[in-house]
Amino acid sequence: MVVDPLSLAVPGVRGLRPYEPGKPIEELEREYGISNAVKLASNENPLGPGPKALAAIRHWLPELGRYPDGHGFALKGALADKFAVAPEQLTLGNGSNEVLELIARAFVLPENEVVFSEHAFAVYALVTQAVGATARVIPTRDWRHDFEAMTRAINPRTRVVFIANPNNPTGTWVARQELEEFLQATLTDVLVVVDEAYFEYVDERDYPNTIPWVERFPNLVVTRTFSKVHGLAGLRVGFGVSRPEIADLLNRVREPFNVNSLALTAAQAALGDDAHVSQSVAMNRAGMVQLSQAFSDMGLAYIPSVGNFISVDVGRPG
Repeated sequence: MVVDPLSLAVPGVRGLRPYEPGKPIEELEREYGISNAVKLASNENPLGPGPKALAAIRHWLPELGRYPDGHGFALKGALADKFAVAPEQLTLGNGSNEVLELIARAFVLPENEVVFSEHAFAVYALVTQAVGATARVIPTRDWRHDFEAMTRAINPRTRVVFIANPNNPTGTWVARQELEEFLQATLTDVLVVVDEAYFEYVDERDYPNTIPWVERFPNLVVTRTFSKVHGLAGLRVGFGVSRPEIADLLNRVREPFNVNSLALTAAQAALGDDAHVSQSVAMNRAGMVQLSQAFSDMGLAYIPSVGNFISVDVGRPG
């Protein structure tokens, strides 16, 4: 009798559709027979890594025969100094994606539910399904998170609420008071994860920096990444900030050496490269103005965005 491997898989994985990243430029050019393609699909920084990160990478290359620091001591120290938190509050991930996965593995059982908005980052649904839990997908209101509906969706089975701010792919954002009120309403009920992958690009007066809020809201986890404004998407490094007791649980399920040596050293250097961040933000703002104006001139509907991406209706299905 031949065993069907699918029958041996855990239920959540059997029906899971893998995440589909944007195709490499070379593959797209081969597929469509074009040249000089410009990739906009993955919200990457067109400037790439900054000079300090590149110098740190070159300096570390001779050490690649050694395992990386499994605790990320130096990077955690730099992050702690930058954001005025304790190293014990930090969880390092192979991109912030991995931190989201660690949260699901540490806190969500198959009988639990996870709440997030429609038109949200695809990983929220993937990590929920992978652990066999139920996703409660809440319709948006004018492409924004509907916090009233999200609050009503929370029940005794709910363990995690994912909130992207700004949201990917709509580019909409949540103001300080609105988010504070939601966190206050859910203070004792669930873990709330605020995904701030595009934090540095936002220039709205009432846009909140939620890392300091971790002291006020013990159920809050804030995630950020070095893939976007820092231009280190190819190295995969991100982090979460939470109360130490939450970080301890996440680090229990984190794989050993999950962040490689080049990522650790480049991220640490990138934290000190304010000039590169400023240049990246300025370039992005100019590009967003250019795209928004072009879409308006072409009569195409789009969603005003505060990120480094913009959703546009090109009038074609799919």
